[in-house]
Amino acid sequence: MVRPLGLPFDPIERAGQSWEQHFGPAAAMRAATSVFRVQQILLARFDEALRPHDLTFARYEVLVLLTFSRTGELPLKVIGSRLMVHPTSVTNAIDRLVAAGFVQRRPNPADGRGVLAAITDAGRAVVDKATTALTGMDFGLADVPADELTSLFDVLRRVRLGAGDVAGVPSPPSDVDER
Repeated sequence: MVRPLGLPFDPIERAGQSWEQHFGPAAAMRAATSVFRVQQILLARFDEALRPHDLTFARYEVLVLLTFSRTGELPLKVIGSRLMVHPTSVTNAIDRLVAAGFVQRRPNPADGRGVLAAITDAGRAVVDKATTALTGMDFGLADVPADELTSLFDVLRRVRLGAGDVAGVPSPPSDVDER
């Protein structure tokens, strides 16, 4: 559970006021700092919802990716690429999922040095339960009206596309309403 700050003022807004006095316009700083704080809040909410299922959000993401795959198994390097995480993080998540009985590791027949991670029946069952928990709390975004979630995604997507998350896909112009 995220610890409520209970402050009598918004610390990001206060920092924005100080920023403007010292450095100039603060809109980008306030927005970026808010994204980081929201990430902390969401991860705490996810951890709380997933803890009863012996999962973290990173491990849940691996299981969902394996569930979505055609065969229920993927090379570890593909998992890292799709989840946009370092290979060490993938290895750690797979180790813990194997220990919990949610994933099995096996050699990749298409790549003599590669390893496949395959979801087990227990992994599929826990994905169903964990997904029910996360969707039941609107993925921690119940404070955002449903009709604003697409706009929020679109704004954040522009940052991801600008960083090159998707090759060859330009960031949509900010004056285009994609809905």
